[in-house]
Amino acid sequence: MPALSVAFPAHNEAENIVDVLGDAVRVLEDIEPDYEIVVVDDGSRDDTGELVQHVAASNPRVRLVRHEVNQGYGAAVWTGLTSSTGELRFFTDSDGQFKLDELRLLLAEVPGADFVAGFRLERQDPPLRLLNGWGWTHLVNLLFGHAARDVDCAFKLMRRQVVESLPVRSRGATFSAELLIRARRAGFRFEEIGVTHLPRTKGNPSGAKLRVILRAFKELLALWIELRQHPQAVVKSSEPPAAPILSA
Repeated sequence: MPALSVAFPAHNEAENIVDVLGDAVRVLEDIEPDYEIVVVDDGSRDDTGELVQHVAASNPRVRLVRHEVNQGYGAAVWTGLTSSTGELRFFTDSDGQFKLDELRLLLAEVPGADFVAGFRLERQDPPLRLLNGWGWTHLVNLLFGHAARDVDCAFKLMRRQVVESLPVRSRGATFSAELLIRARRAGFRFEEIGVTHLPRTKGNPSGAKLRVILRAFKELLALWIELRQHPQAVVKSSEPPAAPILSA
């Protein structure tokens, strides 16, 4: 069992994935040499999977998991987290829009927290995505109480117990919201940390597609109905959180 697992969901990220993995290896070797990297190729139509396999062939700490067909962002993240084996589990995107070195900021909060959620200090996205993100975060927090300052920020660290004890069902863009909501309702200790967000320079985002948005609202409605009908459905395991075993 490694001390730290890093999960990367990837869909058609051939232009970014090699650089992102190279940066991740460099950072993790410095932060926590006892690590693993799990890349989930979510039905990519480009060479994402093949490129990851090439990296993994020379670094046994890198592992590829494949979805034969595209299942959605949440499905890819959840597969990454549940396929990981680390005591601490972190996920971020494969598009190169975050500084992996800032994982240090999240790790520093772990002694007092079970879940550390990043929020983008200055989000570097087009105006429409900024508006959509602002509206989505406010809607989630209005419906369920405070989930996070930046619900969909893909820079989140949690203990193994969070992943293993929560029944997260959303497989599309509602995934992060559901993960946060269920973790908070289960009583896990939270911290939120500001992180740097960088402009996307290569590849194309898919989050603004109409079918993705419609799926997100459908999943959010289903979650709202479930938690209204069964407000006590999420109960944290009685097992106490394991102490982190980071070597640095």
